[in-house]
Amino acid sequence: MPSKNVQTATPASNTPSAAKQLPVQTFRLGRIKAAVWENEADRKKFFNVTFARVYTGEDKQPHDTDSFGRDDLPLVAKLADRAHTFIFERIAELRAEA
Repeated sequence: MPSKNVQTATPASNTPSAAKQLPVQTFRLGRIKAAVWENEADRKKFFNVTFARVYTGEDKQPHDTDSFGRDDLPLVAKLADRAHTFIFERIAELRAEA
């Protein structure tokens, strides 16, 4: 079931190199976000996940950091679980396509 706080990445252009620069899925809870990256090496796919906390800097612009406070950790854990589930579902999709 789609969630309103799930963001699917879309490539900026049709070139393969542009598609590899974007996460395949981004999840967000409040100011914490998780990006799932799909990679390929030796014709084998693997996944990585990055976590970030969004904040507004002194310049009034949004910035990301990979530092989390005590109260951020439960959200990081929930997003890690969502990313984990997404990766296993994606692997099942890839196997079904093969």
